[in-house]
Amino acid sequence: MTTTTGRCFGDGNPLYEQYHDEEWGKPVHDEHALFERFALEGFQSGLAWITVLRKRPAFREAFADFDPEVVAEYGDDDVARLMADAGIVRNRAKIDATIANARALRALHASGRTLDELVWSHAPDRADHPRPATWVDVPASTPESKALAKEMKSLGFRFVGPTTAYAAMQACGLVDDHLATCPVALADGSEPSRVATPTG
Repeated sequence: MTTTTGRCFGDGNPLYEQYHDEEWGKPVHDEHALFERFALEGFQSGLAWITVLRKRPAFREAFADFDPEVVAEYGDDDVARLMADAGIVRNRAKIDATIANARALRALHASGRTLDELVWSHAPDRADHPRPATWVDVPASTPESKALAKEMKSLGFRFVGPTTAYAAMQACGLVDDHLATCPVALADGSEPSRVATPTG
């Protein structure tokens, strides 16, 4: 079996390697999956992503597999249950935001729109976008992520600032920030000779 190394991130941790290889940067359009990604990015704020990734199965169980119709109905008893659940990140503001976001998503659906439509309407044109050489070249936010965060907040979504929105855009494939020397990028035809070897 050939061992893949030289990833942008995740080498040496099977869970992280799988996330890097199979999910990060790949387009996501399913409503439940998009809701999950934005919720997890919100929970990740201030923490290492691997921490949230390890807790992902517990998050899915706690939040009904991120079914927004179910989560939108969560009340005080559910909040108390979640705050007592050691398997997830027990942060009251983030839990409240996830429930509020499920309600905002339900209202969005009632208006005839989808989260897929909302999110992907802010995807930048990356046809000629050069892959970043190092993590220094990867922005924390962009005009598109600021616009997405602004629109989501106007629709009642919480805990979705420009930085969290950009992280979700990366996770959901609106942008592909795999470094140019990454095996994923090389498989897509990037030229490693023109970039520096990443250090992070």
